[in-house]
Amino acid sequence: MNPPVALVVDDDPDIRGVVVYILERAGFVVHCAQDGEAGLIAAMAEPPDLVLLDWMMPGMSGVEVCRALRASDQLGSVLVIMLTAKAQEPDVQLGIDAGADDYIVKPFSPRALVDQVQAVLQRSAVH
Repeated sequence: MNPPVALVVDDDPDIRGVVVYILERAGFVVHCAQDGEAGLIAAMAEPPDLVLLDWMMPGMSGVEVCRALRASDQLGSVLVIMLTAKAQEPDVQLGIDAGADDYIVKPFSPRALVDQVQAVLQRSAVH
């Protein structure tokens, strides 16, 4: 069985690096993009099993990317987890309403990140 493929879309290189490190140690193949537009292009080029998506990015926000993924015939079923500092209840609801499968608030613990990612994959029967 092939390892799951995750796409990390975040404009902060430090956050991207930490998430890549955590997920690779958990057995994932990880690709990265530094903004929403690059994330969509990367997802179209090689559809991942899962997208971890920051909300606040220059240009296209994570919510806009999530909506674009959900509207796509090719990518509509890709799992999306918002990974963001926006922690207020209305923000979480907006992320879920945009189509996110789960929502993780920064800062996060490495173990909690892996647990939530694996739970989303298990719920979808991708893993």
